[in-house]
Amino acid sequence: MSKSFEHIRNATILQIVPALETGGAERTTVDVARAIVAAGGRAIVASRGGRMVAELEATGARHVELAAHSKNPVVMALNVERLTRLIAREKIGLVHARSRAPAWSALAAAHRAGLPFVTTYHSRVHEKPRLKVFYNSVMTRGDAVIANSEYTAARIRAVHAPDEARIFTVPRGIDIEGLAPAAITPGRIESLCSRWGLDGSSGVIFVHPARLTRWKGQAVSVEAARLLRARGIDGFMLLLAGDAQGRDNYVAELQQAIAQGGLESHVRLVGHCDDMGAAYALSDAVLSPSIEAEPFGRTAVEAQAAARPVIVSDAGGQRETVLTADGVATGLCVSPGDAAALADAMARLMTIGPDARAAMGARGRIHAAAHYSVTAMCDATLGIYDRLLAR
Repeated sequence: MSKSFEHIRNATILQIVPALETGGAERTTVDVARAIVAAGGRAIVASRGGRMVAELEATGARHVELAAHSKNPVVMALNVERLTRLIAREKIGLVHARSRAPAWSALAAAHRAGLPFVTTYHSRVHEKPRLKVFYNSVMTRGDAVIANSEYTAARIRAVHAPDEARIFTVPRGIDIEGLAPAAITPGRIESLCSRWGLDGSSGVIFVHPARLTRWKGQAVSVEAARLLRARGIDGFMLLLAGDAQGRDNYVAELQQAIAQGGLESHVRLVGHCDDMGAAYALSDAVLSPSIEAEPFGRTAVEAQAAARPVIVSDAGGQRETVLTADGVATGLCVSPGDAAALADAMARLMTIGPDARAAMGARGRIHAAAHYSVTAMCDATLGIYDRLLAR
C-alpha cells in the first residue's frame, strides 16, 4: 500500500463475488481485501466459498458464506435480507459487487442501508438480447462503476450510457514481483515439469493458460499446432493449462482433435495449475488466442510480468496490454479464431530464437510493471472508496 486513505481507516468494506474458486475477479477481490486491511480498514467478502478462502483469510479479511452465485429469484431475495442483517451487524460502510447475480441483492441491501454502492464490470458487456442487457445493467447502477479496461469502459458507455462521472477505468493488477523469473525457484519448475511429463526434449514450449471454455480459444491453438505439424515443424510442445469446470463435452472435443491430428506428442491437456509462476517460467511463450474479445485479458499481462512473449487475439482489452510496434514489441497479435495466423505467429517466435524471445519478454516485464501492478490497482480502487466514504 503506497498511499494513506483516511476514510478507509477503521471502516468496514464488503465485497461480494459469486465464489472464490479461481479467476480474475476472485484474484482482484483477494488483492483488494489485503489492501483494505493494510490501510487500516476491515475487509469482509461474501461468496459461496472455494479454494481461495484460506488465502483471503490469511490477509486478515473475513469470509462470510452466502449463496451469492445463485440466479434463483427466491435465493436472491433471501440474500437481500441476509446482506441487510450483515451490514447492520458488522457496521459496513461501503458495498462493492463484482458480478451480476450478487449485485442485484447487494444493490437492494446497500440502498436500504443508505450506503455507497460500487460495481466492477469484470465480464463482457452484451448488447443483446434486451432481457440480458437489463439483467447486466445492475453493474452500471453503482455510485462508482469500475471498468477493468478502456475497452470495457467504452462498451459500458455504448450499451448502458450511465452518467460519465460515475465511470472509472482501473486495469487489473498483477503480482509483478511474484511472477519475476528470479522469484521462481528451480524446484518449483522441476515439480511442474515432472507433473506434466516434460523431460527437456520438448523444444519450444507454448503454454495456453485459461479455463477450458470455447471462447478462450483452446480449439484454435490445437488447430494451429496441427498446421505447424503439417508444415513439417516438430520442435514444440503446446500445454493447455486450465480447469474444465464441468465442460466435459468440450474436453472430449479437444481430445478428439488432438488424436485425429496425431498431436499426442505435441499437445497436452494438463488441467488446473496451482503454480502459474512456474508454468510461465517453464514456457518459452504464452498464448491467449480468445475467439471473442476479452474484457481485460489477465493472461497477457501475467505473461509479460513473467518476462515471456505472448500471442494474443487482436481484440478487446488484452489488445491494449500488448505492445506490437517494431523495437518495443512485447508480443504478437493475430485475428480472433484464425488458426493459420496463430500458427504463423508461433512459427515466428520459434524462428527468432531464444535471445530474441528473451529480449521481447524483458520488454514485456518492464511494460507490465509500469502499468499493471497490484499496488496501482489497489490504490485506484481504495481511492474511489475513500471519496465515497467521505461523502
